[in-house]
Amino acid sequence: MAKEVKDDKSAEQKILDAAKQIFMENGLDGARMQDIADKAGINKALLHYYFRSKDKLFERIFIEEAQKFMPKVTHIMLSDLTLFEKIEKFVGEYIDTLIQNPMLANFILNEVHRNPKELMTKIWGNQRPPVDKVEEHVAKLVKKGEIRPIKGYELMVNMVSLCIFPFLAKPMVQWVTKTNDAEFMKMMQQRKKTVVQFVIDSIKK
Repeated sequence: MAKEVKDDKSAEQKILDAAKQIFMENGLDGARMQDIADKAGINKALLHYYFRSKDKLFERIFIEEAQKFMPKVTHIMLSDLTLFEKIEKFVGEYIDTLIQNPMLANFILNEVHRNPKELMTKIWGNQRPPVDKVEEHVAKLVKKGEIRPIKGYELMVNMVSLCIFPFLAKPMVQWVTKTNDAEFMKMMQQRKKTVVQFVIDSIKK
């Protein structure tokens, strides 16, 4: 019985690994369940036994990726680091995650429009993002005159927007900059520095 459970888990993980690669290469619309089954080395019937639809499989993969990512950025924003250090680590973690999972940006955007409450519950559970703690930290620094006046949520929106937009608009960005996939990813690595500098320059005195 234990062996069967182990085999089941192994088969499911093979499907998830294969599906993630296929989704990365072809996108949701271009991915085929048969391609995923072939990549995982299983038959299509077994694939459908584990995951009834391509959409459900896609959701499972990227919900798991989001659940890995969110605790990391939460830990950063709740840490005792200085605000500028938090900005640097937040941006670095955010862009690194999107480099590793380029489709995560589109998945979150689509799910936010489709059912935002359900998405947030799946990612955060009964907790909420620590925006209030960010507000407190930023407000203290503004009051001390250490940074320019800004709301904590505005700072968060600025950082997230600068990190996520190139991935959402990847085809357009590549067309405008005449870059291939490898060159685009190199640009994104560089953005870890440029975004941090841009954000810090916008608030420091």
